[in-house]
Amino acid sequence: MLLCLRHHSTMNDQLNFFTMKTTKLKIALLSAFVGTTTFGYSQNAELQVIHNSADPAAAAVDVYLNGNLILDDFAFREATSFQTLPAGVPLNIGIAPGSSTSANDTLKNFTVSLISGEKYIAVANGVINPANFASNPDNNSTSFGLTIIPNAKTSATQQGNVEFIALHGSTDAPTVDIKARGVATLVDNADFGAFTPYIAVPAADYILDITPGAGSPIIISYQANLSGLAGGTAVVFASGFLNPATNQSGAAFGLFAALADGTVIELQTISQARLQVIHNAADPAASAVDIYVNGDLTLPDFGFRTATPYLSLPAGVPINIGVAPGSSMSVNDTLKNFTVTLENGETYAAIANGVLNPGSFVTNPDGRSTGFTLLLQNQMKETADNASDVNIRVVHGATDAPTVDVFAGVLELVNSAAYTDITPYLTVPAADYVLDIKPAADNSVTVASYSAPLSGLAGKSITVLASGFLNETGNNNGQAFTLIAVLADGTVLPLELVTSINSIESTNSFSLYPNPSSDQILIDTRSNEIKSIQVVDIFGKSILNTNILNAQTSTILDVTNWESGMYEVIISAANGVSRTKFIKI
Repeated sequence: MLLCLRHHSTMNDQLNFFTMKTTKLKIALLSAFVGTTTFGYSQNAELQVIHNSADPAAAAVDVYLNGNLILDDFAFREATSFQTLPAGVPLNIGIAPGSSTSANDTLKNFTVSLISGEKYIAVANGVINPANFASNPDNNSTSFGLTIIPNAKTSATQQGNVEFIALHGSTDAPTVDIKARGVATLVDNADFGAFTPYIAVPAADYILDITPGAGSPIIISYQANLSGLAGGTAVVFASGFLNPATNQSGAAFGLFAALADGTVIELQTISQARLQVIHNAADPAASAVDIYVNGDLTLPDFGFRTATPYLSLPAGVPINIGVAPGSSMSVNDTLKNFTVTLENGETYAAIANGVLNPGSFVTNPDGRSTGFTLLLQNQMKETADNASDVNIRVVHGATDAPTVDVFAGVLELVNSAAYTDITPYLTVPAADYVLDIKPAADNSVTVASYSAPLSGLAGKSITVLASGFLNETGNNNGQAFTLIAVLADGTVLPLELVTSINSIESTNSFSLYPNPSSDQILIDTRSNEIKSIQVVDIFGKSILNTNILNAQTSTILDVTNWESGMYEVIISAANGVSRTKFIKI
């Protein structure tokens, strides 16, 4: 099914067999050598060596330890396993061209002294002659050097985690962040040569986005399948040149991971976006549709007022979305086709809206086109910004409804939204509200009110849509107007109608006294049976919402614990719905 993310092969499957053989041979030579040099030393340390110098002149190097050849033709992007070396004494590490004849041919020499019992990682970075390469954008030195990382680990602290160090090893790349998409920023403002402490993450499949240190946009993304590395460690290193043409045609930029056993894995690039599909087209002829993606049937019999969860789709390539009648035979039956190209790392909602034949339906009062369309909205959110809040985006999706405002009490949530308009995100505390829909031209009139129970949605992001027709009979007896809320997991919640334009809106329909009051109020409906009572504060937050099971025409409310201020009392009775203001002192 095309909407599903295709799994990549595991990291270990990406290794080249020949490279593994030659690397193991070199490690065996190193082990044989250090086995002789450590004889007689009571203090030892462990060291892993990684070759990350992208200079073509250093594509393969010979490594000498105290004048002895230990790594012959050690290739760019190879690593050793952790090897035991003497501690507490100076160690001279010399780097010479491949196929050197002796330690006298070394180009660079580094003297290190290791602490007994410690583990280290030594990474060869930079270029031999910086003047022949592009300069670093942050003006850091790019001269060939050996980065020594202390306190290295060969296993994770917790068995279910993977722990890794991230190293910026690309000479012509600027300061960057590395973000695990949808999880957290792993590396913040790393420039060339910088490395992080160990980062612990659950062993899972991730997408790593590389962005400039200042934030967006995404420069490049990588698939990092760590699910098979539980309990292990790695060095994740940026490697190569962003612009090989200005760097002697050296190796192109990539992201690699060196495991503790010396295995080096190339992370694969990926371009992926997230998309939620919502069916909000109220045309009875589109009550259930088949949706094809690039010719494949992806959503059969997709019903009106249903939604998918957010799905992963390829980004940066054209995607054809075809809409056909329910139970279609093939992609040739599509009625409408839409081609979209999604941006890597972006999150979208695709909302099917409108009617197939506008001439058979009531025209839009603002003159907007009501033809069947796909509203594509970017910058969608799968979760709220704060765990205690709800993020809401409102979509005006009712073809025959005019421009409206939406209020929660005195707080205006939506200003002058016409058909197909989509608001920016609103942030409200997770609580229960009453939403009042008012004509944009006259806020003294409430067209309809809906109960919005958001108290159980803390930390979630939702899309609220105006859906259906105000005039069902003039629109081929399509579904009646209402509000629906769509959650990120595809759950669709209808919002309950509290009052409508046909309800009684007179403050004389019931008595409420004393008003103001500090303790109790008496509600008397004058012989009309009370069905329900709802009380909201000035911000539309529901304070009380109760159904009256036993027939009664009056009731007493205890307001002692209410905060001082103005409230609205909404009474549903046998003769309709009425509302009036109440002041708590």
